[in-house]
This record gives sequence, structure tokens and C-alpha cells, in this order.
Amino acid sequence: MKCLLDTCTFLWIIAGAKDLSPGAIQIFANPANEVFLSAVSVWELSVKHTLGKLPLPSTLDRFIVEERERHGIAALPLNEQAVLHLHKLPLLHRDPFDRMLICQAIEHDCVLLTPDPLITQYPVRTRW
Repeated sequence: MKCLLDTCTFLWIIAGAKDLSPGAIQIFANPANEVFLSAVSVWELSVKHTLGKLPLPSTLDRFIVEERERHGIAALPLNEQAVLHLHKLPLLHRDPFDRMLICQAIEHDCVLLTPDPLITQYPVRTRW
């Protein structure tokens, strides 16, 4: 299974947070699954870090790459085909980052690993 991490899910995984559900932990820990972090999440983390809402132990570029590699998470770039799904989505969720993650999950046939109940209302496979 291909899994795309919601931004908060990525942060909880790398922090070993107890906010992760048992199902999310099982999916992430299964070596048969491919796990991705989107460039959209990196953009969101960059914005939060720049605004002072996300302190990091190193520079953003080092932090992201090191944590992805340490946890076996692949990078998922944003492409035009994924963006072209955006206009087809109902406006249920106002967060532009989450809307783009939905588009990428649809385009790349990924399960979106997210605790966000609004995302489950979209035509995308989710797990938590």
C-alpha cells in the first residue's frame, strides 16, 4: 500500500508522539507499505517554522531530509496532474495544504494517513 502522511502525522511519527492511533502506527511500521511525505507538507512546515510556530533543532532543509531518511519516508513532489484535481473537490476544508494533500493522494493512489475528520468527507482513501 502507498501511504501519504498528513503533516501532523509526520510530526507525530518523528516525535514518537502518543497522538498516533494504533492503526496509524501499524500502517507506518509495515515494511510492505511505501510511505511518502509531500512537498506540500514541507511547504506547510516551512511556513510554520518561518512564523515561529514550529521551532526546529536544525535548519529546515536538514531537519526534513534527516527525519525522512531516519524513518524511511520517501519524498513526493507536487506535479501538475495532482494540482488539476483541486477544482473537482468540494469546498469542505479551507486548509489549502490539506486540500493539496488530498489531490496528491488521489493522483498517486495513496491512502492518506490522517486524523482529520474533514478529510474523510472527500473522495480519497484515508486511514487512522
